[in-house]
Amino acid sequence: MKLSFIREGVISERLYQENIARVAAKESTLVVLPTGLGKTVIALKVIDSVLWTEGGRVLFMAPTKPLVEQHFAFLTEKLSLPEGEIAVMTGELSPEHRHDWWKKARIVVSTPQVVENDILSGSVWLRDFSLLVFDECHRAAGEYAYVHIAGIYGKEKPEGLVLGMTASPGSDLQAVENICQTLGIKRIEARTEDDPDVEPYVQDIAVRWIEVKLPETLRRISSELRQMLARRVDALKRMEFLAEDFGGTTKELLGAGRRISDELASGHRNRSMYDALRIQSEAIKIAHGIDLAETQSVHALRKYISKLMDEAAGKKSKASVSIVSDEHFRTVEQQLSGVTAEHPKMEKVKETVAGQFLNNPSSRIMVFTQYRDSADAVYAAVSSMTGARPLKLIGQSARGGKKGLKQKEQIDVINRFASGEANVLISTSVGEEGLDITSTDMVIFFEPVPSEIRTIQRKGRTGRLRAGKVVVLITTGTKDEGYYYSSKRKERAMKDALMSLNWKLQGRTPRQREVPEKQKKLFDF
Repeated sequence: MKLSFIREGVISERLYQENIARVAAKESTLVVLPTGLGKTVIALKVIDSVLWTEGGRVLFMAPTKPLVEQHFAFLTEKLSLPEGEIAVMTGELSPEHRHDWWKKARIVVSTPQVVENDILSGSVWLRDFSLLVFDECHRAAGEYAYVHIAGIYGKEKPEGLVLGMTASPGSDLQAVENICQTLGIKRIEARTEDDPDVEPYVQDIAVRWIEVKLPETLRRISSELRQMLARRVDALKRMEFLAEDFGGTTKELLGAGRRISDELASGHRNRSMYDALRIQSEAIKIAHGIDLAETQSVHALRKYISKLMDEAAGKKSKASVSIVSDEHFRTVEQQLSGVTAEHPKMEKVKETVAGQFLNNPSSRIMVFTQYRDSADAVYAAVSSMTGARPLKLIGQSARGGKKGLKQKEQIDVINRFASGEANVLISTSVGEEGLDITSTDMVIFFEPVPSEIRTIQRKGRTGRLRAGKVVVLITTGTKDEGYYYSSKRKERAMKDALMSLNWKLQGRTPRQREVPEKQKKLFDF
């Protein structure tokens, strides 16, 4: 009889989870599994195995407090351990109390920032842990705390076990390899929806792409803003901070800013360099206005134009002063005052939500949008609908004079949606990652996102327990189209990269993955 701390009957046995957990209990492993297929159950099985080893202790990390609380609740419910052997660590707990828990808990669930701080203060030694779990481990890059923690663990306990978990590590093969190197990963266990042992548990997700046309009122505003941007772009090209074949992306404009800053840092502190920095800042601000006009909401655009004018009036930004004094900006201001209708995406959201409730009145729907002001506009629109009970899920930071949601408030919103008290959840990016929202029938993208990681995370909010729907709203002739196709290419490339890396780690020759007919249909509209 197998000994286990896992309570009897609390998890359903799935062969692929057992197979992956068996490997991960012996060797540091990166687990890549589609959202909703039980990465946390695999972690539970690995943790259970470690607890039976002499002195076995576990540190389980996740990026946010709501996710940490979620994992703590899961482990407490599923494991039969004496009270106090599972501890949750967040910044709300004083360093003194954390010091005590570090000494006595067998499983510690924490944000990486708290772990990093307590390592620096000497409250914890990572060598005391047999297993480190890195949830959403695609974050293990740059200056993120995961990188520092993994480096220390590798030095303090080179024989220690590491489990990295993610639904989407990215499409860049080198980036995935870097994650493995950073975390000390020796093996990758990846599954896609098409693997035979996973396919029986994958729910069908119907994807629909809805196009809208930009109305003439917004098109004229966009044209004025584009003329403003063109002048700044031409200036940056003459200064050789932008290439002649500039593609119009924010990424390129940000790159120009880095090059200007590098010149200033190297000692080239002349008037033209500071002019270049101001022009680049103006270009970024104008490009954001174009984005709002073409792909977001009139409400968000009005708020942004008002913000630029306030900054200029208070002389808080030289870039804003220059923008507001531009004759094209004054035309934008005049034209915007005459706009009486919202962006057509707003009506499509209402139509789509109404249609889903007509087919299934008990549905729960998530609407993702990039910006809080657009989230406010969507919330107002949905609130006017009979039968809709919307809530907003936003980040913690204050924006535009408005407070964000504290982590306890975020958890409360999620619980109210999960319980059915609310049936529409309007979320910014905070709702994309990790949160256990298992009963969503439809996900609406207010705009496509170019990141395959974020696209997969958004789509993963539906189709967990039953078939789901994904609706992507796209303004034709705008960057929406480019972002949509970019994310599709990257998502396919990610699966190819994982397969190639799996073959490479096994010492076999990589081969191109053939896209199955089932998956091809997912992208046909």
